[in-house]
Amino acid sequence: MSWFTKLITSSIGQKFISGITGLFLISFLIVHLSGNFLLFKADNGEAFNAYSHFMSTNMLIRFMEIGLVVGFLLHIIVGIKLYFLNKGARPVNYAERNANANSSFFSRFMMGSGGIVLIFLVLHVYTFAIRHRVLGVEGTMYDLVKIAFQDPIYTGFYIVAMFLLGFHLNHGFQSAFQTFGLEGKKYSPLIKFLSTAYAIIVPLLFATMPLYFYFNLGGN
Repeated sequence: MSWFTKLITSSIGQKFISGITGLFLISFLIVHLSGNFLLFKADNGEAFNAYSHFMSTNMLIRFMEIGLVVGFLLHIIVGIKLYFLNKGARPVNYAERNANANSSFFSRFMMGSGGIVLIFLVLHVYTFAIRHRVLGVEGTMYDLVKIAFQDPIYTGFYIVAMFLLGFHLNHGFQSAFQTFGLEGKKYSPLIKFLSTAYAIIVPLLFATMPLYFYFNLGGN
């Protein structure tokens, strides 16, 4: 077994992979958010449809999407493995100890929040990308957005998922930088501030989209 294989299969190596993929996905959210903000442009979806068409037809973007999917899968698989490795390394379960003295609420809720966000992600991809690109549902991407966000169940689940995404990001953002050794008195306050700000602002901005369409298009 090569040194590289040993590294990526070790606990340290998997934490490094989780950190790298986590930061990659955090960056993707910013890009995705900026593109989706075209939904608010008062042009009946023209700019958003042009953006969606470009994202679905440009070969470079399609290649990057493959990397994005791989990043998601690696992050999920490694995250699950690390969760059970950490749980197995504890001689006594949290229920038998003072959990608050050993880890933050955010770290203990990573598996739960990540699982619900994953369910939302699968539903989200199906609702828009698969139905539009694969199944050929009639209408533009903007039309699909309007229809989806007039559904109170989907809109409600979207908002709940964004709330839980904030929990996941708050701990994940800090953990990623700690994995790379950026912690201690010099960096921790700044990293903590940035992670909290990101975990609040980004999910909140995403949540404004379904709320905007639901209340402006007469959802009931």
